[in-house]
Amino acid sequence: MEFTHVSAAGGKCSVRVAGPDSRHAVLLLPDADDPVDVYDAVSERLHNSDLKTVALESIDGVSDEVVLAVLDELKLSWVHLVGSGAGAESAWTLAAKTFGRFASLIAVNRCHPAIADEQGVVRAADCPAVEIPTTLVIGSSLGRTPADASGRFAYSDFRVVQLDGVENIPADAAAALATEIALRTSPW
Repeated sequence: MEFTHVSAAGGKCSVRVAGPDSRHAVLLLPDADDPVDVYDAVSERLHNSDLKTVALESIDGVSDEVVLAVLDELKLSWVHLVGSGAGAESAWTLAAKTFGRFASLIAVNRCHPAIADEQGVVRAADCPAVEIPTTLVIGSSLGRTPADASGRFAYSDFRVVQLDGVENIPADAAAALATEIALRTSPW
């Protein structure tokens, strides 16, 4: 993947941009502790589906404004949003608070921030609902009950995909995640 440093909101953000020059792009937000190459296998599969990928190398210290500035700098006005773990939490809030910028949301192992997780933690009770097609991909670390409850905060098509026995979905189930992303990018 091509490494690019993007000046955004007064700072710099490292992103990996790759894939065909397509009008369809996917923004990938990693979990806080993920390595920079966590989405490489997913991206390779997405490129075969004629999708351009933009993967942030880290979300540490990256605000919603910085993510939007990165998209502006790369001249990407309409993208499919994917996030894993802490990146999924950012993706939920970005999708909920930014109208007209995202075509779909694929959240990995993180329910909507207003839903209590298995430990009873509510991350953001004031987070509004999303109004775009949403897929929640869960592995062994998130139970089905909070995942299903997240559907109350998705005012469009909502799906839960359960991958039993998988902890780190981007690393250990790249093909399954790429398939769910590609399904959301299709207009049918």
